[in-house]
Amino acid sequence: MGKYFGTDGFRGEANVSLRAEHAYRIGRYLGACYHKTGERCRVVIGKDTRRSCDMLESALASGLNASGADAYMLRVTTTPSVSYIAHTDGFDCGIMISASHNPYYDNGIKLLNSRGEKMDEETIQKIEAYLDEPVDTLPLAQRAEVGRVVEYEAGRNRYMGYLIAQAIYSFRGMRVGLDCANGSASSIARSVFDALGATTYVMADQPDGVNINDGVGSTHIKALQSFVVEHKLDVGFAYDGDADRCLCVDEKGNVVNGDLIMYIYAKYMKERGKLLTNTVVTTVMSNFGLYKAFDAAGIDYAKTDVGDKYVYEYMTQHGNRLGGEQSGHIIFSKYATTGDGILTSLKMMQVLLAKKMPLSELAQPVRIYPQVLKNIRVRSKPEAQNDPAVQAAVQKVADRLGDSGRILVRESGTEPLIRVMVEAETQEECERYVDSVLEVIRAQGHEAKTE
Repeated sequence: MGKYFGTDGFRGEANVSLRAEHAYRIGRYLGACYHKTGERCRVVIGKDTRRSCDMLESALASGLNASGADAYMLRVTTTPSVSYIAHTDGFDCGIMISASHNPYYDNGIKLLNSRGEKMDEETIQKIEAYLDEPVDTLPLAQRAEVGRVVEYEAGRNRYMGYLIAQAIYSFRGMRVGLDCANGSASSIARSVFDALGATTYVMADQPDGVNINDGVGSTHIKALQSFVVEHKLDVGFAYDGDADRCLCVDEKGNVVNGDLIMYIYAKYMKERGKLLTNTVVTTVMSNFGLYKAFDAAGIDYAKTDVGDKYVYEYMTQHGNRLGGEQSGHIIFSKYATTGDGILTSLKMMQVLLAKKMPLSELAQPVRIYPQVLKNIRVRSKPEAQNDPAVQAAVQKVADRLGDSGRILVRESGTEPLIRVMVEAETQEECERYVDSVLEVIRAQGHEAKTE
């Protein structure tokens, strides 16, 4: 974690903590970083639908051009499409302008390398240092060396073709609902499902710059639940603002989250002998019930820190094919280097059609345990975490839960918060155990009072 960049890029309120000058300087650094004598640096840029994207897009392009790099514009598109095009079309790197599931007034800058992966930490640290330099010391391109802006919306269409090619069954006869969150998926999802023959019902696909994620999308799933039931659909898929995550709704209106998606697809892969290493990569936030279901199915699992970046890193190091997060970031490493919401929905359609079973039955073997997560603002995260009394309280809960639940205490990566999460047989147990740990944190004087 740096001063500006977190696990998923530089994110903050537009024109407050993330300003046009930040974007300009990031463009300047990337253009200079990838400069090659006698050869143009080429950077591909995508954005979601929030109002401030145009401002940041122009600033990034200006910075790139000033350093002699050409900026190729995908315009409104998804994060995974930028990842795909950066890799397949030989770009030096890719940039996505998005704050994902955040409200419209926030924005973010995600950086991807030439393989379509999250940018390496060394480069991020150098960009951070450059952002804080009082004087811009990078050379400016002169005369014919000044970069250009190139319209590249054809790249987005090529990505759509790639998605369509992943389907091995026709969707004809399937009634499918899509919640595009008034975000990036609005420009792609319907066309893909229509091309595959689905009877497609779409909501939240009319972005106006300020309605992205506003009561819709994967973080406001109730809207799609009602939509699926109202229109008697076979399945529904909800995306977030930049469409790198997906949650499902079954034919009864029940939510099928990232944990359930991983279970369903892992079983399908294992049945076909495709689950290399017989291991699914999860984060520490996946539900205890998922692990119980994996044990019953004979599927191994690994746990990483929270963040699809860490999931992907583990997958590449160990040769795993499937991983993801409860929130719906699902990575199919054979097909993508990042979470891809639309690809996830296509993979779930594949299982539905291959198994000829409704989604509710496919998810039925997983018993999701009640989970309670509460945050407490603290003076010092390390001091609160390492306090012997706090550790003793956590161990006491763990001992009482035994193999019928679990407790997880971790630091927030971006805020002065300690997060306490408990999964147990009942909601009451979860609440009681979480509160018991929070009481000790307060009693030890670690809580930071808010004014």
